Amino acid sequence: MRIIGIDPGLATVGYAVVEAVRQNCKLLEYGCIRTTPSMQLPERLELIYRSVEEIITEFKPDEMAVEELFFCKNVTSAILVGQARGAIILAGRLQGLDLYEYTPMQIKQAVTGYGRADKKQMQENIRMLFRLKEIPQPDDAADAIGIAFTHAMSHRFKKQFMMK
Repeated sequence: MRIIGIDPGLATVGYAVVEAVRQNCKLLEYGCIRTTPSMQLPERLELIYRSVEEIITEFKPDEMAVEELFFCKNVTSAILVGQARGAIILAGRLQGLDLYEYTPMQIKQAVTGYGRADKKQMQENIRMLFRLKEIPQPDDAADAIGIAFTHAMSHRFKKQFMMK
């Protein structure tokens, strides 16, 4: 099974594609989609949508896992990230993918065994789990790998995490 993991954002969207066979995961691709503040919001959302669509077309994942939004202190930022997340979800839905979501705590628990792990711990565990020479950069890409990994490890219970 192929899984695309997405760490939503407006300026930077992290993505990762993994192939999961039982409890083994192989990292196929990871990276970031970037937009700039000089672009108008509709332009940024279109770029995100079309880029996610291209990644799905290229790697043909079976399912998409996305990080749930967490509460931000800045309401405007939360709304903008929510709009980007909507474009991402729409791209997955229109490509026929089943959609799943995980909280940051669930992702940390799956990757490190501790739901309150810090960023450094998460990144180092991802590096070790996938036998990478270096920590994946930028952070958003590493987070997306963690999201895809979480879905792969939660697959037996995936119905609990399906987007409603």
